[in-house]
Amino acid sequence: MIAISELYRHPVKAHGCEALSAVTLAQGKTMPWDRTWAVAHEMAKFDDANPNWASCVNFSRGAKAPELMAIKVTMHEADNTITFTHPSLGSLTINPDLESDGAKLVAWTKPIMPSDRAASHRIVRAPNRGMTDTPFPSISINSHDSLAAVSNDAGVELSPLRWRGNIWIKGTAPWDEFNWIGHYARIGSALLRIVEPITRCPATTANPETGKRDVDTLKILSETYGHKDFGVYAEVVESGRIKVGDTLEIL
Repeated sequence: MIAISELYRHPVKAHGCEALSAVTLAQGKTMPWDRTWAVAHEMAKFDDANPNWASCVNFSRGAKAPELMAIKVTMHEADNTITFTHPSLGSLTINPDLESDGAKLVAWTKPIMPSDRAASHRIVRAPNRGMTDTPFPSISINSHDSLAAVSNDAGVELSPLRWRGNIWIKGTAPWDEFNWIGHYARIGSALLRIVEPITRCPATTANPETGKRDVDTLKILSETYGHKDFGVYAEVVESGRIKVGDTLEIL
């Protein structure tokens, strides 16, 4: 039996994750409040007057600033605020839709941003969808069984938070998720279509507790398995409620 073990959302792209026990998925949408906002850097080609989805290269992210990986968040939906915490920065609570509060987040993260990269500039959002790494509104599915295989290769237990996933599963053969591409998956009352593998970036080399690069996950994937893929992207084709403990059935 394949079971849902963990659920996560990342309200501000690359700036922390939050665990969930249940969530309602909507057809053609990303996970609610997942990558709703992103931090555009000073060189970003993001049109604030006509906001739309944009590639990850326009944003501050863990691939370039690994210490961002150590941020944790709590989303307060009732008043549209987010509390960020980091081991060396303390905590900060903001409303990301307020320009003045966006400036507070940029200032708060400045001490951990590399000086040789484009500096964070402002918070942006695209209407009606999250700023995922895919042009289509995606939800990522990652396997603890595949993670155990990579951890064994690394010689150290790797945290699932390195991979910034939405849905985590247990109870399948390692890497079996790649065989599901093109198939449908029933989770709770929702139906998803598995679209493509997730090709990983250097963000996964950073420890999510410290923000320091300590394991070359990309080298392990490349040399051991001949690719840099981990997990799969899916799209929601039927809305529904999913929760930790639900089963995943491949149709």
